[in-house]
Amino acid sequence: MDLCNFFFIAPRTKPSSPNLNFRPLKCSAETTSHRLRLAESLQDETLKILEWPSVCNQISAFTSTTMAFSAARDALLPIGRTPEESRRLLNQTSAAFALHLPPDFSGIEDVSELVESSVSGQLLSIREICAVKRTLRSARDLFEQLKRISLQSDRYYPLLEILQNCNFLTELERKIDFCIDCKFSIILDRASEDLEIIRLERKSNMDDLDSLLKDVSTKIFQAGGIDKPLVTKRRSRMCVGIKASHKSLLPNGVVLNVSSSGATYFMEPKDAVDLNNMEVKLSNAERVEEQAILGLLTSEIAQSGSEIKYLLDRVLEVDFAVARAAHARWMNGVCPIISSGGFRSGGLSIDIEGIQHPLLLETSLKSLSGHATSKSGNSVLWCEGNGVIGQPLTFPVPIDIKVEHETRVVVISGPNTGGKTASMKTLGVASIMLKAGMYITARNHPTLPWFDFIMADIGDSQSLEQSLSTFSGHLSRICKMLEATTKQSLILIDEIGSGTDPSEGVALSTSILEYLKDRVNLAMTTTHYADLSLLKEKDSQYENAAMEFSLKTLQPTYRILWGSTGESNALSIAKSIGFDENIVERAETWVKRLMPDKAEKRRGLLYQSLVEEKNRLEVQANRASYIYSNVMGLYNEIKDEANDLERREVALKAKEAQNIKKEVITVKYQLETIVKDFEAKIATASIDQLNALLKESESAISSVIEAHCYTEESSATEADGSSLSLKLGDQVTVMGLGNKLATIVEPPGTDGTALVQYGKIRVRVNTSSMRAVQSSDTTPTPNSQSQIKKQGQRIRSLKSLSEVKHSEEVLYGPVVQTSKNTVDLRGMRVEEASHNLNLAINTTGSGSVLFIIHGMGTGVVKESALQILKKHPRVLKFEQESPTNYGCTVAHIK
Repeated sequence: MDLCNFFFIAPRTKPSSPNLNFRPLKCSAETTSHRLRLAESLQDETLKILEWPSVCNQISAFTSTTMAFSAARDALLPIGRTPEESRRLLNQTSAAFALHLPPDFSGIEDVSELVESSVSGQLLSIREICAVKRTLRSARDLFEQLKRISLQSDRYYPLLEILQNCNFLTELERKIDFCIDCKFSIILDRASEDLEIIRLERKSNMDDLDSLLKDVSTKIFQAGGIDKPLVTKRRSRMCVGIKASHKSLLPNGVVLNVSSSGATYFMEPKDAVDLNNMEVKLSNAERVEEQAILGLLTSEIAQSGSEIKYLLDRVLEVDFAVARAAHARWMNGVCPIISSGGFRSGGLSIDIEGIQHPLLLETSLKSLSGHATSKSGNSVLWCEGNGVIGQPLTFPVPIDIKVEHETRVVVISGPNTGGKTASMKTLGVASIMLKAGMYITARNHPTLPWFDFIMADIGDSQSLEQSLSTFSGHLSRICKMLEATTKQSLILIDEIGSGTDPSEGVALSTSILEYLKDRVNLAMTTTHYADLSLLKEKDSQYENAAMEFSLKTLQPTYRILWGSTGESNALSIAKSIGFDENIVERAETWVKRLMPDKAEKRRGLLYQSLVEEKNRLEVQANRASYIYSNVMGLYNEIKDEANDLERREVALKAKEAQNIKKEVITVKYQLETIVKDFEAKIATASIDQLNALLKESESAISSVIEAHCYTEESSATEADGSSLSLKLGDQVTVMGLGNKLATIVEPPGTDGTALVQYGKIRVRVNTSSMRAVQSSDTTPTPNSQSQIKKQGQRIRSLKSLSEVKHSEEVLYGPVVQTSKNTVDLRGMRVEEASHNLNLAINTTGSGSVLFIIHGMGTGVVKESALQILKKHPRVLKFEQESPTNYGCTVAHIK
């Protein structure tokens, strides 16, 4: 960091001067430390100004452990202190984002306070020691989960790397598991030999004591001294119940207690005194031994305190990475890219398209309520997302932020409530989110630099305690920012220089921006001072931006126009709100006096014309996109049809072959019937009838053969049918398209071709390959003769189809204009246009269509193009412009 040369602003006698005199201060380690502390203090305040705690609160809803939830609620998300740290955090988020389901964090508790207690010498209870054991085991299970996931792909390794070098203290876990049954929260006998011996002796003593007291109580019951045998404990000693009137049954017995009515005494028999004394002794010894075991385990935990804390920190880091990924899924975020530093010309240091502020976006996404307190909500939100995937959100309005590498100061102007401050805050929050390894809500691949300090002066800095006015408060904070800034800092100043005399405000603002220009990575400020927008004309390190304002609706659109300067539009807004017209007119009069030659009005008109031009270009871009989509749809349809022709041809041949087979069987059957009939008649006919029967049979056979033969007569009939007059809109079948039904969209010309449309495909074909579809109101009677004729026609159609396949029926491809078959001559001189047209004709393939765009203009280029087309040997014919293609001539190339 460049911390060794900083300056403070010296007062000037002429506040309008944009230059400053600086007095260098002596650099020292103490000064550097002071500036670092000041910068960190200002950044902490900036985090609150930019509402970073609210963003962290969003993250808390996606955490899986209580310690991560508390840390996120306290805005303690890790923020990278170097670009390398931020890249590491982003890699962790990306690795977690790629998971199908989040890892299981169940069983992990925040035992940091328990560890602190053990280190300070406090004895941990069984429940607290078991919490430590569960956390160690769950952390080890989490590591095993990540290890299994990492075996699937290396992209998950950044998560595994977090826990790679952790000590999971399996020995401590085994010791706790050996000594304590955490399910029942008891210390096991095997925890120590002394404890086992004490418990065995205590059990034996209790068995003897219980047996003795049961015998005594039974005898008392049999003697009528109690309603039923009663063995109980009073004052930590075992005893029996006996009626007050029969206490003589226990001579030398000790009365331990009396019932509330005084009718029952609880007495310790004389023989039970020693056994009770032994029970008390052994019980105390057991308690002491258990305390010793808990003390040893507490000591073990205290000795491993630093390793346990380190492990908890790493688990917290994994939890934060998964929470950031879940947050990214929830808001459809994308991974930002850290742009490289330096002053290279060209390119953008900040290139963000369609970014939306995460806090403003929250109202449009699925509510986080109900998940914030439920640690199972992470998996639910991970699976469900936000419920709006694929649906663009219209609120908040997405903005584009594009800043070139050499730009150091951005001045944003525009009307109040137009979104200037919100846009600046969005950049600030996005920069912090990048440092913290978070995804941001934007399109494509958002790119922005890594800023070491992000300092902002936004809002009211008035302080009654320090006797600071609003202007003084802002100035005091800006002064500290100037002192603490570095070459890698981002400075955000809202309404710079406001709150004082405009001339002095402009002068001071200009001086501050001149100072920042050479000492920061980027400074962004909002202003209503038009003079600040003029700085770009003198220095390329400045950039202007304006918030778009609709003069039709008199409402802001909340979009940024880069390179433009905005108008405040105060009078227009006042008029739309409902101010008295006299007030607005009087204000306009003052504006005219204050703005000589109406320069400001001309700027407003220029701005309006630029907005209109922008809208016109957007309409053209949308139309081009629509046309491109249609062309691609047509291309894909043609491609699918072409790919399907071979399959349909094979299927058609197979079908016709099947029909021919059936027809042969039919003919064979008919001939056999004629022969059988002839033989039957011969058997009974006389000699005189033989000639007549023979002629009759020959005639029948000839009829069958004639019906199934292709004759010149039938060909002529078909030719006559093909020569029918075709007009616009007629339905025809085209053999070159597999006998598909098509519509005439351009009648046949002198060259014997017509333009037909099949679906979205338009093709120019020969009329000889068309068959007009004739409607008939009469339906032929189905008889054997007509059936035979139809079968013969199918045979001839199949033969014609096979012949057409090898002929060139379709002279030209689909009439679809593309960039490859188009030559644009507009704007060229005659010589240049002639050269380009000849070159295009010579390089166009045979049987293709060439679109020549010559425009309307004076007609010189058009006439020259037509002369070339008439004389060129490769041009078969050409069609001049029609109502569908003004300024364009279509040439058919041989």
